Amino acid sequence: MFNPVQTVRLTESNAVKEKTPADMTKSFGEFLQNALDSVSAQEQNVHAMNDKYLIGQVDVSEVMIASEQAQLSLQLTSQIRNKVVEAYQEIMRMQL
Repeated sequence: MFNPVQTVRLTESNAVKEKTPADMTKSFGEFLQNALDSVSAQEQNVHAMNDKYLIGQVDVSEVMIASEQAQLSLQLTSQIRNKVVEAYQEIMRMQL
């Protein structure tokens, strides 16, 4: 499961003293890609759990838990996207 706090801590502890802007952009891009992959994997897990529920292999509570986890991950991803867009718009409004 995706844990942004743990990922950030791992990234900070492995940080090199001098990174170029290109390196930082690449690592941020990799972070975002990993986060999106995790959300996608959770969604696929929910679909698999639904299929298993329909044939009687899992309990409804397991399906609901997986569904709520996927929903929370998607909401977190949406909020992060909103904050990034908001920050970009604020930077574009700055006068030089």
